[in-house]
Amino acid sequence: MTGEGWGGAVWVAGVCCRSAAGARRPHPPQSQAGDPCLPLTFIILAGIEKLIFLYWSGFPFFSPWEDANRRPPVAVKSAMTSCEHPDFLQKDDNMLSSQDDGRSKKKDGQPESPSSSHLAYGILDVPPWYLCILLGIQHFLTALGGLVAVPLILAKDLCLQHDSLTQSYLISTMFFVSGICTLLQVLLGVRLPILQGGTFAFVAPSLAMLSLPAWKCPEWTLNASQVNTSSPEFTEEWQKRIRELQGVIMVASCVQILVGFSGLIGFLMRFIGPLTIAPTISLMALPLFHSAGNDAGTHWGIAAVTIFLIVLFSQYLKNVAVPMPIYGREKKLHTSKFYLFQVFPVLLALCISWLLCFVLTVTNALPAAPTAYGYQARTDTKANVLSQAPWFRFPYPGQWGLPTISPAGVFGITAGVISSIVESIGDYYACARLVGAPPPPKHAINRGIGIEGLGCLLAGAWGSGNGTTSYSQNIAALSITRVGSRMVIVAAGCVLLVMGVFGKIGAAFATIPTPVIGGMFLVMFGIIAAVGISNLQYVDMNSSRNIFVFGFSIFCGLAVPNWVNKNPEMLHTGILQLDQVFQVLLTTDMFVGGFLGFLLDNTIPGSPEERGLLTWSQIHEESEETAKASEIYSLPCGIGTKFCTSSYTRYLPFWPRPEHHGKGFKTIASTPV
Repeated sequence: MTGEGWGGAVWVAGVCCRSAAGARRPHPPQSQAGDPCLPLTFIILAGIEKLIFLYWSGFPFFSPWEDANRRPPVAVKSAMTSCEHPDFLQKDDNMLSSQDDGRSKKKDGQPESPSSSHLAYGILDVPPWYLCILLGIQHFLTALGGLVAVPLILAKDLCLQHDSLTQSYLISTMFFVSGICTLLQVLLGVRLPILQGGTFAFVAPSLAMLSLPAWKCPEWTLNASQVNTSSPEFTEEWQKRIRELQGVIMVASCVQILVGFSGLIGFLMRFIGPLTIAPTISLMALPLFHSAGNDAGTHWGIAAVTIFLIVLFSQYLKNVAVPMPIYGREKKLHTSKFYLFQVFPVLLALCISWLLCFVLTVTNALPAAPTAYGYQARTDTKANVLSQAPWFRFPYPGQWGLPTISPAGVFGITAGVISSIVESIGDYYACARLVGAPPPPKHAINRGIGIEGLGCLLAGAWGSGNGTTSYSQNIAALSITRVGSRMVIVAAGCVLLVMGVFGKIGAAFATIPTPVIGGMFLVMFGIIAAVGISNLQYVDMNSSRNIFVFGFSIFCGLAVPNWVNKNPEMLHTGILQLDQVFQVLLTTDMFVGGFLGFLLDNTIPGSPEERGLLTWSQIHEESEETAKASEIYSLPCGIGTKFCTSSYTRYLPFWPRPEHHGKGFKTIASTPV
């Protein structure tokens, strides 16, 4: 999830790494010659430089020859708004455009609409293979923050705060599963260029379930001096918790599969409006201020530097073009200007802060005593994780054992599933606008939600500790790259699969200093909360009704879970399973706030315009099932339109509906939700 406009898109483009919350090794090896984290910092910086160099140095990425041979021009309609800088590279005094003069023509010679001219490659176009790989890596970097953050947030409640090696395994598993789900979504799901990754909607109910007395970590697992990460006792402690998470995620994902493939989503969306979505999304992030504050508080100086750099790069320097030397085929060695800070603000902030921590470590400016303030800012506290992690590790289903199930966890995760569904539907429409595609028809939305449910089922089976959802930040990145081709997202899915197999990659992200992560968490959680509140733009906030509904919902969403956490013994019905269900639901902030918003918004009298439903319905406007819409959203290889066109398929809400028309097939109009 991301903010709106350039602020959100640029921020997420750099939120690339997270650290283990509270993870530390109290006694770093004194014989250690150097810090293995430093080379990774330089590798990341060098990778950015190499990416920019390759992208603009001399490859004919956008040449007229490729337009004629690689990507047939397609006229597209786009509701994408113009950005501050549609091109990020300047050459001399002029912007170096990625469009050619011949590209703004249709096949019949007619000019394209102005909005579509912003796209270098449309959704149906196939860029050169090397461009697909480079942009796929860019999407991987964009999603990296959320992919890494979720396992590290859950680490403490899984009793893994002192086991960075296992944290790296969870990160690698998340990479691998996200790659599988991305390929499924692009090839068989909604078929829009949307990346899949870990969801924050499952974090709150997961933490609520793990806070039950039966799942609280023993005191000895919180003391690093008493933890032997290789002992069978410790292994069983964390594995039985993640097996429980696996089971409840797999069962709850079946609800999402049912909602998607049965077509129930259209019925549910009649009752879910902005006043339900705003408190739900905001309360995903607001309760996490404890985690962000605790991590940043391990060294407020380092955290403040990280925040300062993120704000400086993403807000103050975003319009500054940096001259960069590149080598071209025509002009050989010359300089071009690139909006580096606009594209990689948080990634640069991470590397600089990480480098600062390294310098303070080697100069002994940071304390060496494990109990001293600022110790967790050292870069050598978890240095042995990289050496212990294997180069190759292939994640597989059931790698932590046979999943277990409890009713309390299922109900809590189901609340997160509903929130994830609502968020994903908004992502589908936003992505379609950005890539110049018609709004997705009903069968495509149903199929997309069903495939996301299948992705959550796979994520649970693989033991990632989380589910998957559409990543809004990668949708925003489409406007940065101006490449809407779904083949780029296919390449990004393959990159995720490869990264999930390399064990050293996940280990590297588990070694980032804790205060650096805390600084990023403060930015990330704040933006997620603001994104939720931004849904109120569709609502008449001059209405006392709406002010009451939102204010009461979000305040109770914070107050009720706080009270229940402090007084769990008050929830006593005499039935243990029922007590656990109530405790998980009432300690899940987003469920309490979202349920109250849903209940009050649908029972207190108010006009559709006052509730924001009219504007909301205009966003989810009906889609004309044109030939282009059929080409984009139908299943691959003509399935459903040319093949498998039995009359029985018209009863399947996720199947394109063919109609015999003339000599061929024509898809019947399908109305979206």
